[in-house]
Amino acid sequence: MRLGNHYLKELRKRSKASHVYRKYQLIGLEIAELLKDETHKALYIKLAKEGNADALLRLAKEVAERKGIKKKGAYFMKVLHSR
Repeated sequence: MRLGNHYLKELRKRSKASHVYRKYQLIGLEIAELLKDETHKALYIKLAKEGNADALLRLAKEVAERKGIKKKGAYFMKVLHSR
C-alpha cells in the first residue's frame, strides 16, 4: 500500500505543475488571472487561440483596471461580444 500512496502523491504534485506550451495558452492564463476568473481559464485560452490574442489581453487589462466591477469576467465577455 505504501507504494500506492507514493504514486498518488506524485500524481497530485504533477497535476499542480503548469503545462504551457504555446503563446496563446500563456495569454489565456494571463487573462484569467487579470480578471480573477481562473475557473474559466479554458475559455480564455480558447479565445486567445481562435482570435487576436494581443487584443484580448489589452481588453482584459482595461477591464481589470476599472473600479467597481464585481464580475470582471462577465463584463469582459459582454464588451468582447459588443465589439
